[in-house]
Amino acid sequence: MQLISTSGLPTPLTEINQIEADVDMTENTQILFKSRPTGWVDASHFEVVKTPIADPGPGQVLVRNIFMSLDPYMRGRMRDQKSYTAGFELGKVLEAGAIGEVIASNDPSVAVGDLVMGRLGWEMFTAINAAEVSKVDGDVGSLSHYLGVLGMPSMTAWVGLRNIGQPKPGESVYVSAASGAVGQIAGQIAKMQGCRVAGSAGTDAKVAYVRDELGFDTAFNYKTVPSLDGALSAACPDGIDVYFENVGGAMLEAVLLQLNPYARIVACGMISQYNLAEPEGVKNLGTMVGNKVRMQGFIVSDHMDLLAEFRTEMSAWLASGKIKYREDITQGIENAPAAFIGMLKGQNFGKKVIQISDP
Repeated sequence: MQLISTSGLPTPLTEINQIEADVDMTENTQILFKSRPTGWVDASHFEVVKTPIADPGPGQVLVRNIFMSLDPYMRGRMRDQKSYTAGFELGKVLEAGAIGEVIASNDPSVAVGDLVMGRLGWEMFTAINAAEVSKVDGDVGSLSHYLGVLGMPSMTAWVGLRNIGQPKPGESVYVSAASGAVGQIAGQIAKMQGCRVAGSAGTDAKVAYVRDELGFDTAFNYKTVPSLDGALSAACPDGIDVYFENVGGAMLEAVLLQLNPYARIVACGMISQYNLAEPEGVKNLGTMVGNKVRMQGFIVSDHMDLLAEFRTEMSAWLASGKIKYREDITQGIENAPAAFIGMLKGQNFGKKVIQISDP
C-alpha cells in the first residue's frame, strides 16, 4: 500500500514506516451483517471476518477507525422495509457513525493525519470517499465526544426540545430512558430552562445517576415499581407538560393518562418495540383529543443546518459544567455485536461507544 499526501506526491518513506510501525497494516477486522432478525438480535446475525486492508481509490481516503457509535436506530436498519434511512445489506460490513485518523489519502482536501468522522464501517479500517467525511478538532477532551455529547445523540435531545417540546419555566418534563445517550441530555437541558424534570431508567444505579449527578428532580426504576401509572403519578404530581419519548409501548400508554392540556410529546424513539416481531398497540390515545396534545416525531439528520449552533452552545455548557455526560465504552471491534445486543437490552450505562484503536 502506498500512502499519498495531499500534494499528490507519495508520502515520504519515513512517514509510511512510522505509520506502519504504529498500526498493523496487513489485516482488517470487519463485522458483516449475516442475517435479518425477526425478533431479538443475537450473535448469529453477525459474522466477524479478517480481510486484507483495502487500498483507497481515486478521491478516497483510508481511515484507521478509533471510536464507533452504537445507537438504537440501527435495529431499524436490520429490517427489510422502507425507512428514513437505508437498511443494512446482507453480507456487507455494517455502518455506523465513527471517527478516525486518515492514514492514506488520494484527495487533496484531506491530509494524512487528519481526524475525520462520517458513516464508516464496523471495522478497523475504512476506505471511503473524501467527500463523505468531515474533519474534526482533536482538542475536545475525548474524540468519542463527537459521537455523543457533541454529536448525534446530544443534538437529538437539543433539537427535540427546541423544535417540538419547547418547555417553559415551571412546566413538568418527563424523560424515559433518562440515563441513555439522548435522555441524559434532554433532562439537563429542561432543568436549565427552569422545568421540573422527572425520569425513569432500568436499574437503581441509573436512577441514582440521573437524580443525584445529573440533577433530575426525581426518578424511578420502571422495572421494579408496582405500576407505571402509580410511579408516574408520584413522580409528576402536577401532570406532564412535555414527554421526551424514547421507549413507547406500555410506557407511552401510562404517560398518556398523566398529560396536561396542550402537552407536547417529543417522539424520539421507541426502543421497547424494536425487537418485537409485531409492534404492540397503544391504548389511551383518546386522551390526546380532550387534552389537545401534540405528538411529533423527528429525525435529527433533517436539522444539520443547526449543527454549528448546537456545538457552540453544547461546548459552552460542557466547559462551564452545566452539562454532564456519561459514556459506556467497550474495547475491540470484535466485541461490537455483543455490545449492540446488550444496548438493546438496556445493559449499557450512558452513550454506547466501541473503541477500535488508540487515539
